[in-house]
Amino acid sequence: MMSKEEFVALALSRWPELESLDQEKDFYEYERRFEQIMLDLSRAVLERKISPVGKDRRKKTKFEPDSASSK
Repeated sequence: MMSKEEFVALALSRWPELESLDQEKDFYEYERRFEQIMLDLSRAVLERKISPVGKDRRKKTKFEPDSASSK
């Protein structure tokens, strides 16, 4: 579980990148970089809230079929 303090620390770690957006002269580049920063932040938050990422990104959790539904 992620605490409020961990979330704030994670968000603050992205603050310099957000501040540097003010130097962009092209709105489309500004928007592209902003979107990437937010995607990276949201991915990091989600990974910390749920669980660490496994070595094999294709592997799902093991699932045993329900024996009653297979009849």
